[in-house]
Amino acid sequence: MKAPTLPPLTGLPRETRPVRHPGDLCHDAMGRLLAVPDEPLLFADWDRMLMIHYEIDPEVLRPHVPFPLDLHGGKAYVTLAAFTLRHMRPRRGGRLGRWLFKPIATHGFLNVRTYVRVNGEPGIYFLAEYVNNLLSLKLGRPAFGLPYRFARLDYRHEWENGRLAGTARPLAGKARLAYTVTLPAGARFTPAATGTRAEWLMERYTAYTVRRGKRLLFRVWHPPWAERPIEATITDDTLIRRDFPWFRHARHAGANFSPGVFDVWMGRPHPVADAAA
Repeated sequence: MKAPTLPPLTGLPRETRPVRHPGDLCHDAMGRLLAVPDEPLLFADWDRMLMIHYEIDPEVLRPHVPFPLDLHGGKAYVTLAAFTLRHMRPRRGGRLGRWLFKPIATHGFLNVRTYVRVNGEPGIYFLAEYVNNLLSLKLGRPAFGLPYRFARLDYRHEWENGRLAGTARPLAGKARLAYTVTLPAGARFTPAATGTRAEWLMERYTAYTVRRGKRLLFRVWHPPWAERPIEATITDDTLIRRDFPWFRHARHAGANFSPGVFDVWMGRPHPVADAAA
């Protein structure tokens, strides 16, 4: 596959200028992002990412997703992604831009996402994004069409000590999500092998959203996740079952953990019909 001709990466931090490997998912995603003028818009770190996966019958999930589902082995998937966003800042604006972003630069996320494919481009669709930052809550939906909800998030992803635990609780009621993980001593993290389900689930570089009835996408780029499969024990999932009654039909299908990706490139929202690279 011939490498795409990409514009100069002016304005991008030197440490994020990657070696390009034509034909891999990461390389192709970078080409799509940079083919649109003035991208990326933002940088951020996605720290200590835990992904807990569930299989579900496509016919159960399809009525709740406004984009075509992307299936793996004929099955649809939903993933709970728990992580901390850190150091979000604009590409341009220097110190002033960083200062303006400071109130929303670092906070927790619990994403409930599924997998879609639009015009041949694979991506994710957020069914919900629980955040613990009230200002982000007010900005996310009008800016990107993101389905933000407020929750109290307590993450203790101490992978260096072999332990992960976390809880998510709404402001009212007793519903919550709670989980624990034990990592084996000397755990190593590597990118998912090409063609595996883990790669299919984790290496997604486009997010599809809906804002005021209009279908949007925004693209991201980061190096492949350095990850490992883990066993996650879900001790309480009443929050997800309360907010998504169809979740009772989902079946636990494994989990992955990554220490994180850093200097992630985040693009601006574009109408789906106008944003094809």
